[in-house]
Amino acid sequence: MPYDRSLVVLPSLPAVVRHDGQILLTQKFVTGMEQYVERWPGPVVAIMQRSATVTNNLDSYAVDPATLPFQVRVMRYGDLSLAEELAHAGVVLTGADCAQNHVVPLCRKLRVPVVTCSEYSLQTRWQIARTETRNPLRRWRRMAWEWTQERTNRENVRLATGVQCNGTPTFEAYQPLNPRTLLYFDTRTTDAMIIPRTRLVQRLQHLEAGKPLRLAFSGRLIAMKGADHLPRIAQELRRLQVPFEMTICGDGDLRPRIAAEVARAGLDSCVKLPGVLDFAQQLTPLLQDEIDLFVCPHRQGDPSCTYLETMACGVPIVGYANEAWSGLLRQGVDGWSVPIDDYRGLARQIGLLAMQRPHLADASVKVREFAQSHTFEQVFSRRIDHLLACAARSEQTVGGEVVSG
Repeated sequence: MPYDRSLVVLPSLPAVVRHDGQILLTQKFVTGMEQYVERWPGPVVAIMQRSATVTNNLDSYAVDPATLPFQVRVMRYGDLSLAEELAHAGVVLTGADCAQNHVVPLCRKLRVPVVTCSEYSLQTRWQIARTETRNPLRRWRRMAWEWTQERTNRENVRLATGVQCNGTPTFEAYQPLNPRTLLYFDTRTTDAMIIPRTRLVQRLQHLEAGKPLRLAFSGRLIAMKGADHLPRIAQELRRLQVPFEMTICGDGDLRPRIAAEVARAGLDSCVKLPGVLDFAQQLTPLLQDEIDLFVCPHRQGDPSCTYLETMACGVPIVGYANEAWSGLLRQGVDGWSVPIDDYRGLARQIGLLAMQRPHLADASVKVREFAQSHTFEQVFSRRIDHLLACAARSEQTVGGEVVSG
């Protein structure tokens, strides 16, 4: 492949363009694009769809596109000029978004290698619809629409040069359809951020001393993430007489309700809501030094980066058996699951672990080892290798095996 050819990325993240020309992006998106720039042997271009709606991502910020190391084009994905932007790409990385349904066939017509990236399975999208849509008729229509969209996704997977799947749910669904399907696990944790063994050993002394179990949750405080169950889990732990402390990090529309329930139940002394913490400077040190177990009541199989980032801090996870967490457990990750929405069962499992501290300490060591093989740098290295192989139209099967990252 000529190394002057560009990598063109079409993210699902929209671009909110401000009056001063700055664009609202997320830190996670910019950091990922910087990795493409560092590792791709040619130019890197992000083509983003303009939006007037600000996302609810917790790490959004305004940036002058001229200061970025990659090029940004803002347009509608339906514009005719899109074909001109894609025609000379070395490879196009697109997504399983309805606004991009036509991108794979367009690239095939242009004879440009195209890789589609996927993370939400049909079951997960249905779970999200059930959580977010109360009206039964609207819920049925939304789920029917998702079923139709899945048919398009599967056809695009068959036609694409390659596929990259964030998490096991879509990998297990799409790998049989395309021999160049790559499995990876999303994370913001770098090699340098993995908890040192000495630091982990020091933290585990808290467990050995029999002190109250230190629990944490971080992320968006919304129903999709099961945040409404956190006060119920805390109340159930108190009923079971399990000594604990719980830190609920993040923000979202459920935060006022959670705070009110905590106060009403008299749990202020053991449940804290510090708000949104900076990932590298605040959240990671908190998890590494002060948390024994992560509580993850996610109702749906969103392959959240929370899983790998938490394990990189040497913190094991107990959570609902959604597709993503169940898939990680099948990969050999040490952790525990209970049926979705069984908050009492989740509290009981936490109570059992409070009495099995050597087992919890052993899991802390093992999840660190798993995360150490799936750091941010390793994820992008494997993804770029996969993109280069697809750009070269390699006949070698890249994803028939589980090449996880």
